[in-house]
Amino acid sequence: MKSFASVAFVATLLAAGSLFAADNIGQLQRRFDQPPDDARIMVRWWWFGTAVTKPQLEREMNFMKAGGIGGFEVQQTYPLQLDGELPGVKNLKLLSPEHLEALRFTAEKAKQLGLRMDLTLGSGWPYGGSQFSRSEAVGALHASAPVSVSPGQTNVALPASGGRGGGDNGEIVAALLGPVTNAPAGGSPYLPLEVRGNMALLPSDLRGATQVTFYTIGLPGLVYVKRAAFGGDGYIIDHYSPTVIEKFIKEIAEPAIKACGPNPPYAIFCDSLEVAGENWTPNLLAEFQKRRGYDLKPLLPALFGDLGPKTLEIRQDWGQTVTEIFNDYFISGFKKLATEDKTKFRIQAYGTPPAALFSYAYCDLPEGEGYQWKSFSATRWAASASHLLGKPVTSSETFTWLHSVVFRATPLDMKAEADQHFLCGINQLICHGWPYTAEGVAYPGWSFYAAGVFNEKNPWWIVMPDITKYLQRVSYILRQGTPANDVALFLPNSDAWADLGRDFSLSKTLAGKVGGSVKAITDSGYNLDFFDDQLLEMRGKVAGNTLAFGDVHYRVVVLPGVERILPATMQALEKFARAGGIVVAT
Repeated sequence: MKSFASVAFVATLLAAGSLFAADNIGQLQRRFDQPPDDARIMVRWWWFGTAVTKPQLEREMNFMKAGGIGGFEVQQTYPLQLDGELPGVKNLKLLSPEHLEALRFTAEKAKQLGLRMDLTLGSGWPYGGSQFSRSEAVGALHASAPVSVSPGQTNVALPASGGRGGGDNGEIVAALLGPVTNAPAGGSPYLPLEVRGNMALLPSDLRGATQVTFYTIGLPGLVYVKRAAFGGDGYIIDHYSPTVIEKFIKEIAEPAIKACGPNPPYAIFCDSLEVAGENWTPNLLAEFQKRRGYDLKPLLPALFGDLGPKTLEIRQDWGQTVTEIFNDYFISGFKKLATEDKTKFRIQAYGTPPAALFSYAYCDLPEGEGYQWKSFSATRWAASASHLLGKPVTSSETFTWLHSVVFRATPLDMKAEADQHFLCGINQLICHGWPYTAEGVAYPGWSFYAAGVFNEKNPWWIVMPDITKYLQRVSYILRQGTPANDVALFLPNSDAWADLGRDFSLSKTLAGKVGGSVKAITDSGYNLDFFDDQLLEMRGKVAGNTLAFGDVHYRVVVLPGVERILPATMQALEKFARAGGIVVAT
């Protein structure tokens, strides 16, 4: 059977017109038969509680090795049993000496076994913890209900609650009087007022205005860490504040990484960004002024309603600014940490905060999620970035919710989903997942709510080495050569920034704008990668009649209903078309 698989593999390469020399074909055939260990699948290893012991940790790592699994990503998560409910079960508080010793032992044992160890920072997701106060937490801009004012009135108070963007009013960002009747041409009809405490001071001349609106930093849709381990609960951090990010690094990330001693994790990991509505930080007005060159404060009404012809332009600038500070402070901050600690930073950079495709340029290892290859998916999003940036490996969170409930997923289900990840360009699978089970827990052991169970408790564990070998072979071969998708599909970031909506998710907004084009292209028998203005500027150039990003070339570019595009992008695409490239605008 192995011989047939190898022969078929070589025939496929030759039929495809591979440029590999004969000696390389022979080497590829041998490596396909016995692929390298670094192409093995990994698992997300949930430490519930964290109620772990060294003997059980070692036992489970040995089972992973026997099953053909190449490594794991430790994720500390919610407890499943109270201390003392079973003999020996004790939940170790996050970052306690006992928990840090468990990390040290695991890192040491993983190295001995030849397993890759990655580490999720903190617990659950998104990043946060009990160390952070409300003022250091995620924020969203809220607008109060307008407060009526009248001539002769000297001040006005912030309403208790209500208005647009949600309740829970926090720090006042601005109080605006307006609209005034004599605003200068092209200027804002709203006047910023001096704020003292929870009051705004009114001028003697209201200039025809009859109301004041307060803008405050409230809370977004998700506020607290999800599925936190014991000691890891608390506010989600402000992803845009350098001070808060540095605090998380010093108080949570660094102790966990340093606990691994001479065996640092291969990568530190940030799970999916799911903070729907996080659109503000205390320093945003200053960042906006620095990056966009004008004052956003008198224009804040444009973020909630119509302020005239420049409304969408203002919203675009707002969204772009938030994406940029997320890249500059959050992703870049953790990449710097990883470099200093001799590890890498892996991130699922989609969702909210509004990470863009080009955000992956700021990390080491892009990761996606979702098996949908004929629609917009975070998996294709991550793989496209890797292709354009010349990153050879792209991972994906795989098998989440596969054939729920737990234990219903079969080897055939695994292959069917994995193949769709491969079609999107993935070549490193992070299996979701492997639940740690404490000694003494009745069969079939512990399980995570949103996943299958792919450990030795599974009835078909006996065939796991065969499944993992197939996935390892395909992962290896997809790392060879150069990505060769047919079409480059443009992501109109400027349109999406102008239309982020309440979720404030760039990837979600783009999915609504380009999802139909993805389906049309794949239904026609072609495959594609995404690109955006920023990656074109960073890496793109016209080479002959192709649009090239490093060694990756595209003959066709699709512009899906684009309304806004940078002049530099238009000039590049015009040059591409004049050189014989094909541009399709829908």
